[in-house]
Amino acid sequence: MEKRILGVIGGLGPLATARFLELTAHMTQTKREQDNVDMIVYNFPSIPDRTGYILGSNLRSPLPGLLSASQALARQKVTCIAIPCVTAHYFHGELQAAVPVPVLNGVEQTARLLRERGCKTAGILATDGTIRSRLLARELERAGITPIVPSQSGQADVMHLIYENIKAGKPPEMERFRRVHQELLDQGAEVSILGCTELSLLRRDRNIGPGFVDVMEVLARECILRCGKKVRPEWEIWDKEEGHNEKYSGVSGTHGPAGTRQNRIRFRKRLPDIPAAVR
Repeated sequence: MEKRILGVIGGLGPLATARFLELTAHMTQTKREQDNVDMIVYNFPSIPDRTGYILGSNLRSPLPGLLSASQALARQKVTCIAIPCVTAHYFHGELQAAVPVPVLNGVEQTARLLRERGCKTAGILATDGTIRSRLLARELERAGITPIVPSQSGQADVMHLIYENIKAGKPPEMERFRRVHQELLDQGAEVSILGCTELSLLRRDRNIGPGFVDVMEVLARECILRCGKKVRPEWEIWDKEEGHNEKYSGVSGTHGPAGTRQNRIRFRKRLPDIPAAVR
C-alpha cells in the first residue's frame, strides 16, 4: 500500500498551525505513535497577511508564498495539502490549479457537513477578509444554508479578538466573544461557525459552550481520513444513529429575536458541537 503523507502550509499564524497539529494527533485513532498521520509541514509566518491583501490595505500578495509552498509539497509527493488558515482558502482555486494533488477545502467541507445535518441557518465568526469576500457565505448558500454575519460593531469585536488578543499572544476578551455570539443567535443562527483558525484556540482554552462548529476540526478530520487513518469515536462529528445517545449532552437549541425556540438540536459533549439531529 502506498504511503500517504499530509502536506501542511503553516505559520498562518503559528499558534493556529500548532493547534492544527495538536488536533490531528488527538483526533487520530491510534494504539502507538506510529499510527499517527505522517506529515511534511512548511511553517511560513512570513507570508503576507491574507485579510489585509483581500481588503486592499496590504499590497503584498500572499499568493506567491502559498504557491511556492504548495508546489514544493507536491514535489515531495504528498497525498494532499491542508492550509490551517480559513482566510487563505480565498486562494484555493489558484492553488489547486497549480498542483496535481488535492488541496483540501475546509470551508467547503464545513458547509457540506452542516447541510447533511439539516442545518438551515449558520452564523459566521471570521476575519474581515472572510466576511467581505463572502468566502464562507457563498459556500453556505450553495449548500442551501442562510449565512448570518455580525453587525459592524460585532465584527469589530471579532477582529479585536483575532488580531489584538490571540495573534498578539494576549488573553482573549471573552465578553466580546459572548456578545457577538449572542448577536448571531438573536438573528436566528442555529449554530455559529468558528471561521478563523485563531478562534479554534478559544475553543481549546475557554469554555465557550455548545453551538459551534470549528472549521479547523472539520479540516483535521478530513486530513485524517484522506491519509487512510480513522478518527477516534469521541471526535466523530456526529453519530451514525439519530435519537438518544449517551454521548450527547442532551437537547440544546437557539432562540429567535422573539424568544421562541426555532429548532431542537442535539449537541455532543465532545467537540465539535454541531447539529446532530434537527427536529
